Amino acid sequence: MRYTLLLHYPEMSEAELGEEALAEGQAAFASYAATLQAAGVLIGGEVLQPSAVTTTVRMRDGALQVQDGPFADTKEQLGGTFVIDVPDLDAAIEYARQAPSVQWGAVEVRPGAVHTVDGTWTPNR
Repeated sequence: MRYTLLLHYPEMSEAELGEEALAEGQAAFASYAATLQAAGVLIGGEVLQPSAVTTTVRMRDGALQVQDGPFADTKEQLGGTFVIDVPDLDAAIEYARQAPSVQWGAVEVRPGAVHTVDGTWTPNR
């Protein structure tokens, strides 16, 4: 079963965070990704750029609206994702518990419904 771990946490600039904390965070996420890879559960992972460079696209009354910035104006932002393939929710929660960002934010564990395989939608099992 595929699960996406959505990492939500307060955004800070590199200057606000500091070089030491930034290096510690990068090392922690490198180790976490390596753990998922070694366990054979990692499908993909991505750390996102800050929400300030987000562009939100939507249709309103048949017209395309393009908005600079995130859709939601919250203190915590989506900072990254990991897609894992594990037997069940308990296993997904265990890997979410190990995410470095759980110490300073939230990790949302969401099961996938369908995913693409060679351009074809395939049910998540």
